Amino acid sequence: MRVFVTGATGFVGSAVVQELVAHGHQVLGLVRSRSGAQALEAAGAQAVHGDLEDQDGLARAAASADAVIHTAFNHDFSRFAENCDLDRRAIEALGAGLEGSSKSLLVTSGTARLAPGRLALETDLPKEGVDGYPRVSEATAAGLLDRGVRASVVRLAPSTHGAGDHGFVPLLIDIARRTGVSAYPGDGQNRWSGVHRRDAAKVYRLAVERGAGGERYHAVAEEGVPFREIAAAIGRGLGLPVESRPPEHFGWFAMFAGMDAATSSAWTRQVLGWEPVEAGLIADIEGAGYFDPPGAG
Repeated sequence: MRVFVTGATGFVGSAVVQELVAHGHQVLGLVRSRSGAQALEAAGAQAVHGDLEDQDGLARAAASADAVIHTAFNHDFSRFAENCDLDRRAIEALGAGLEGSSKSLLVTSGTARLAPGRLALETDLPKEGVDGYPRVSEATAAGLLDRGVRASVVRLAPSTHGAGDHGFVPLLIDIARRTGVSAYPGDGQNRWSGVHRRDAAKVYRLAVERGAGGERYHAVAEEGVPFREIAAAIGRGLGLPVESRPPEHFGWFAMFAGMDAATSSAWTRQVLGWEPVEAGLIADIEGAGYFDPPGAG
């Protein structure tokens, strides 16, 4: 299968490329730089130069492929609404390239806001566009189903972890370093689900091979790790005290720190035959280089 991957040199996207190539697929990867193209070609894939702003280029690349996996997203939270709109337009452009073809499009979303306080399921629908939340990835993908696109969604756990992670755990480590304490909100029993990026990559590959369209898959290996355990692992790694702190301690990250995002992947495992095998979140925090000095390795 010829698969076009956006975000192909990113933290998750690069693992997806490696997984697809290892299983005999021909991969086209969207890159913005020469160094990115070189990295992609070294991984056995073909570089497509461009970015998410190039709507026509996205449509052409999608049309040239048998399937599309969209992992790219700009995580600059200072421009979150703008980046969500860019994501929407990119999904629409990819859909335009696939329209009427019955080809598969996998769009990336998350599990964090699905069902606060209870175990989230694949059947739960996201609160996109509610309370001013600007990300509408899933709704945009769903709108493509009637246009002859087999659009589905892979929802990533809040902590998609592994060596090279630049997501939520590194943010918590930075807060701990700056404040001198590895903190948790309240009693710290709110839960984060987790998945190693290589396990997540397998979900994308299996979904693009087997999906019929309209599915919502959960790339979740651990249903819910108590935040207090995450804070404790960071405290051990930095040699800092581990204590409860009020929301303002976490600054703009307070909403994410306090979320309860336990998530099931039972249906995903059953329909895809997926079984995660990589390290869990706490083991990864302790052994994947999270505490290395900036620029190390």
